Amino acid sequence: MANIVWGNTKASRWVIQLGDSHDRDVLEAEYEQIKQQIPAEEWCFVFIPVKDWFSDLTPWAVPPVWGKQAFGDGAAQTLKILLEEEIPCLEDEYGKQERRQYILSGYSLAGLFALWVGMETNFFRGIAAVSPSLWYPGWKKYMESHTPKARAIYLSLGKKEEKVRNQIMKQVGDVVRMQHEQLEKAGIATALEWNEGNHFQDSEKRLAKGIAWVLKQKAL
Repeated sequence: MANIVWGNTKASRWVIQLGDSHDRDVLEAEYEQIKQQIPAEEWCFVFIPVKDWFSDLTPWAVPPVWGKQAFGDGAAQTLKILLEEEIPCLEDEYGKQERRQYILSGYSLAGLFALWVGMETNFFRGIAAVSPSLWYPGWKKYMESHTPKARAIYLSLGKKEEKVRNQIMKQVGDVVRMQHEQLEKAGIATALEWNEGNHFQDSEKRLAKGIAWVLKQKAL
């Protein structure tokens, strides 16, 4: 899959979203729902496909949480590529603005990645971490030892996501509540929204709500 650029490339706010083939399949619906909340001329939307879902988005390696699929430690390299290759290429093609504000969004492991990026660098002013995989082993310890650097961070979770049998994944509700509390204490503009359903429902609607919330923030 190739990168996709929609919207006003002259806008001062750009949304960067990493995703997989499913995210691509529902991307048009997501984009249309964002436009219903935020005029298209006010922002630009860039979709960047992820090559290895279980390695490119995770900050440290962990053994399988379900099945036989382990997780890699490719997040740092993915962030480096974003900052040193992907975004410079976009700026070369569409023009660079000194006051441009970048927002990073993602769903599931891409939501985990977006939140991790918001803790690692202040390059992205806003973060939409939608149904983020905060059950990820080691995240709680990481969260407690890092200060958020983004100015606005949106979190959401399906109401049924913590009601699963997997002993690791069922922790996601408690961890996302702790994460939201940390953001509030740090003075970050933040929201935690609970959606109907499980992890696999309405990803495009949830992403659209999260991105629209960030775009509405004046704190950026």
